[in-house]
Parts: sequence; C-alpha cells; structure tokens
Amino acid sequence: MVFDLDVLRTFATGMELGNFAKAADRLGRSTSAVSAQLKKLEEQAGTPIFRKAGRGLALTEAGETMLAYTRRLLDLNDEAAVAVQNVELEGWVRLGLQEDFGENLLPDVLGRFARAHPKVRIEARVVRNAELLERVTTGKLDLALAWSDATLTAHCEKIGEVPMRWIGPAAGEPGWNAASREPLPLASLEAPCLLRTAATNALDRANIAWRLAFVSPSLGGLWAATAAGLGVTIRTPIGLPAKVRPLKPAELGLPELPSLGLVLHRSEADPDPATARLASILLRAVSEAISDFLPQRVSENA
Repeated sequence: MVFDLDVLRTFATGMELGNFAKAADRLGRSTSAVSAQLKKLEEQAGTPIFRKAGRGLALTEAGETMLAYTRRLLDLNDEAAVAVQNVELEGWVRLGLQEDFGENLLPDVLGRFARAHPKVRIEARVVRNAELLERVTTGKLDLALAWSDATLTAHCEKIGEVPMRWIGPAAGEPGWNAASREPLPLASLEAPCLLRTAATNALDRANIAWRLAFVSPSLGGLWAATAAGLGVTIRTPIGLPAKVRPLKPAELGLPELPSLGLVLHRSEADPDPATARLASILLRAVSEAISDFLPQRVSENA
C-alpha cells in the first residue's frame, strides 16, 4: 500500500483546522474533491477513519494512528523538499520561547531545522512572557512563542488554545481539599504570571481562600515545590515532568480553569528565508504538541 501524499495533506490540514471546508479553501480544492480524497484514504486504509461525534466527526482508533503517521510522512516529505531546494540557505535566526516548551519542543524543532539547513545559526532564548514580547517588539528576537495576554504585536499569529490545569504531586495526595475550609496553598512563578492570575481569579470567583505557599523564578523550582507537596500550582499539560500530574476535574473541589492562547510573534512582516522556514517548522511542531490535549474533532462539512 502506497498512500497518496496529497490525500494525507488534505487529511492533516482538515484535522488542524477542525473543518474540511476550510481545508479545501486553504488547499485550493473544491469541497467535493476533498470528500473524494477522504473516501480514497479510508479505502486505502481498509478501515473507517472517522466516526460520528455529536454534530461532527471524530477519529476512530485507526484514524488517530493514521494522523500520527500522516504528520511524520508530511514532515519528512517537506523536510526533503526544502533541503533539496535550499541547500545554501544561510543566516542567523533569534528565537524566543516560554520555559514550558524549552525541553520538550525546542530539541525537536532545532533538530528538524538543522538537518535541512546546517549553515543557519540559531540563538534560542527561553524566558518569561513579558521579556519575549519586549524583545520581539524591539527587534532583539526574530520569532517569539508566547502565551497570550491579549497583547498584540505588529506581526503575530494565534496558533490555538491550550487548556490550563491544576497540578499536584505525582506521588501521594496534595494534602488539601475544599471541605477543609483552609486556604489553598499555591505554588507559583514570580509575578507577573498569566497563569497565577488565572488561578487566583478562578479561586476568588469560587469563594475559595488561598495563600502563596511558594514562589519561584523558574519552572524547575515550581516543579520541585509542587512535587514535594508544598502547594498546588497551575500550568498547561505541556512539558509536565513525571514528578507532577494534572489533577482530575473537581478532584479537590477546585474550580474549572479557562484555556490559554498561544501566539507566534514575528519582528518583521516579511522575514528572511531562514526565519520564515524556522517559523514554519515551529508552527507545525506546536500544532502537533497542543493537539495531544484537544479532542480530534472536525465538522462534517467536507
């Protein structure tokens, strides 16, 4: 069996956008052509890829497997195409991103980029949100991957929404619940912190008392304090170490949390080829990373 890469690209684009009509528009195809491609994919796979989910469609177990392989196949195809066509790509790219992405996303992105463009040098800076925005607006960074605080830079692109979660120790219990009527001990990064603000706002709305039990300038300190049971913290599910875990909904009687937007900021509207290529790889990697925490559903409208 040899899968058609054009069909796989339509499949991946539709899942990324959550709507195959939008995928048809982006890829310059008619909706009927996209429907035919999806039918062809299921025929090639020999098993259903989609199942009904309310008013939309969700992936079957085979569909989840197919999507994972599809992304890998397309990445390899695109990497090969760019490497062949841009062998002499050179330059210097300055990339900034949040600590949450430093360990689990950055090595993959840098590896993909370096294999295709060994002559391009990259300076990566892992810092807090405020510094990322300041550096990209003043031209000290070419690209910045940051959580959204509603601040828009001149050239930014929203990637998606990531759920926020209450985080506790992986071993043992957090040692607090709403019934105790004791203030919730919070472990937090130093202010200003978007997630800390979201946590305290949610607790205040739920009339749950809280206290700052631990404050850290880095994620490493935050994970250590949370794992030791000094307090409950709030982050997204991205980049969590094994020593902590997301708490189940209502596990401790804690309120629900909103999602957090993720934005890619550029210092220039028309970046140089090296920066544009790194941005493309980064967008793909981030989309894959956040898709693991979101339901894989799409509109039935193909």
